[in-house]
Amino acid sequence: MPDWDKPIIDEFHANAGKVGGRFEGKTMLLLHSTGAKSGKTHVTPAIYTRDGERYIVAASFGGAPKDPDWYRNLVANPLASVEVGTEEFQVRAEVIPEPDRTRLYKQMIDMMDSFADYEKMTTRVIPIVALTRVK
Repeated sequence: MPDWDKPIIDEFHANAGKVGGRFEGKTMLLLHSTGAKSGKTHVTPAIYTRDGERYIVAASFGGAPKDPDWYRNLVANPLASVEVGTEEFQVRAEVIPEPDRTRLYKQMIDMMDSFADYEKMTTRVIPIVALTRVK
């Protein structure tokens, strides 16, 4: 995992899924994805919103010009798991097409206004991914 993720993951685990700093009051999950090339498990903290029963995450990568690795991992291997609070469960990832992508990205901006900045920083359309619990 990247060095900047480790303290967030540690804080998430120490506080039953809650983190502070710039993420104070935001809903966060830990996404466990399988590497598209390596086959290894990767853990990534992600801010989420809900759409019914689905957990919604944005592949913003802080406005970088390319998609984050976790997004490419989910496209290659849509079966993953998440930690939400103290619960861990399997999910299936689905990339959301328009017009729902725009509606759900607006929800992400409403959750954390940095997402509006990320959209301005890149020329790519930031993907939205729905994570649905596998029964």
